[in-house]
Amino acid sequence: MRMSKLFAPTLREVPAEAEVISHQLLLRAGYIRKTAAGVYSYLPLAWRVLRKIEEIVRQEMDRAGGQEVLLPTLHPAEIWQESGRWDVYGKELFRLKDRHDRDFCLGPTHEEIVTDLVRREISSYRDLPKLLYQIQTKARDEIRPRLGLIRCREFIMKDLYSFDRDQEGLEQSYRTMYRAYQRVFTRCGLSFKAVEADSGAIGGKDSHEFMVLADTGEGVIAYCDVCDYAANLERAVAGGKAAPAAEAAEELRPVATPGRHSVEEVTAYLGVPAERLVKTLIYRAIYRDREEPVAVLVRGDREVNETKLKNTLDALFVELADAALVEQVTGAPVGFAGPVGLKVRLLADPEAVQVVNAVVGGNKADLHLVNVNYGRDYEAAVVADLHNVSSGDPCPRCGAALKTTRGIEVGHIFKLGTKYSEALGATYLGEDGQERFIVMGSYGIGIPRTMAAAVEQNHDADGIIWPFPIAPYHVVIVPVNYAVPEQRALAEALYRELTAAGVETLIDDRDERAGVKFKDADLMGFPLRITVGPRALKEGKVELRRRASGTVSLLAQADVVAAVQAEIAAGYPQAGEEEDSAGVR
Repeated sequence: MRMSKLFAPTLREVPAEAEVISHQLLLRAGYIRKTAAGVYSYLPLAWRVLRKIEEIVRQEMDRAGGQEVLLPTLHPAEIWQESGRWDVYGKELFRLKDRHDRDFCLGPTHEEIVTDLVRREISSYRDLPKLLYQIQTKARDEIRPRLGLIRCREFIMKDLYSFDRDQEGLEQSYRTMYRAYQRVFTRCGLSFKAVEADSGAIGGKDSHEFMVLADTGEGVIAYCDVCDYAANLERAVAGGKAAPAAEAAEELRPVATPGRHSVEEVTAYLGVPAERLVKTLIYRAIYRDREEPVAVLVRGDREVNETKLKNTLDALFVELADAALVEQVTGAPVGFAGPVGLKVRLLADPEAVQVVNAVVGGNKADLHLVNVNYGRDYEAAVVADLHNVSSGDPCPRCGAALKTTRGIEVGHIFKLGTKYSEALGATYLGEDGQERFIVMGSYGIGIPRTMAAAVEQNHDADGIIWPFPIAPYHVVIVPVNYAVPEQRALAEALYRELTAAGVETLIDDRDERAGVKFKDADLMGFPLRITVGPRALKEGKVELRRRASGTVSLLAQADVVAAVQAEIAAGYPQAGEEEDSAGVR
């Protein structure tokens, strides 16, 4: 490909809309353009990257026994109503009606559709197991699309579904796909962790996320270096801490706290540590047929984990109450809620109930209570883990200190069990003639998100640094002055030789200054750059520069192809059959 023909309009300034580095660089380097909020057009360079990621995914899915299909994007509402997710998915589901006033949605995922297909075609144990996958566009009406390709309303996803006779078969399929995912992301040249995760609206018993490690990631991972425990923040739990030192319960008493609303203000005013305060937060819990206000207690130095709260309540959604509801429930403005005498359902984190002589809100403006103790002054309907873990908390497996880092979710696998097969009546006849529900798993990879995550993890001040396996082109040839016959002739000769050798090569044949060409090459992120310039030409040589390290070698024309092929071969990581780091074997 010639740079003069390439459709890759670059930008010198960072677009104001771009929040994270991948969004900024993919826009600036001419890979993507915004069509609408959360909807992007992929230009030629991006499409080459996406196709390479797709090819790696296809190879590993096929290697694992998957068979590729293509399922419809347009889903009839009846199937989603059968599964119960028509309401559960809420406003993220793009809904529409056809000309006959029948309800449809655009598929955000395909559990219902593929289960409907299988229930019509599979009837015997002889037909199982099956692994069916597709690579297709999905649509989700995100409340606030952001972070470029990391959170979109339209995106390309690989989704595979496993169908097994029993739980043992599902465990085998899950292990197979887990290892396939390890190979996919290793082959893409990414640094990642597999972590325990919440199953969310997809459902099922267990799930793991594959997180590409990046400081700008929207997900938080808690992990242990000693035993390799890893989980995302929604799922992570801490090990038990030593019981607090014995302390006699003192007499409850009210204390005026004028204008002190926050934990910091109250603890500073009363001269107590945040661990001594118990926060009471009012939430609105929304169920399929009703909603209710609930009070949640966590220690003052902790934050409520809303996913754990939703799961504990078995609610569709939970959201912090607005000021009006807080005052209705507590009789006080925000900042003064407390558990004593509260008339709504109370859920407490175990750490909160262990605080002796706690400080809590007094359910009156400018009032707190001190020396409040669980069991004597209040009780909770439910005591459950409801807080986010923090760096330094003990690991739940070995007790060592947990660490935290950020990451971008690029893949998610689920043990669905019989959630969908029971809802949709997907059964088979066993060897004994008895009818049983098919046991399912679901396994997704975000293709554009993987591209964005690669940029988040591989860039510098000058632009993108693509890993070799997913780079749009491996080499760019830059003649310093294409109009000079000697430079042009050598650049064109190298272009022909490399292309003939199967090397994906771009030649910058534009009538531009050398500095512009070098900046564009770095911005676009090609792993290797061959510079044909006057100084090297005097010695009959060219410069080979490596984008990642910046190192330069001088090569004779006869040695260029072999040197480039060696660089490319070294840049492709080998994916082995290593065991995972999250307890799946």
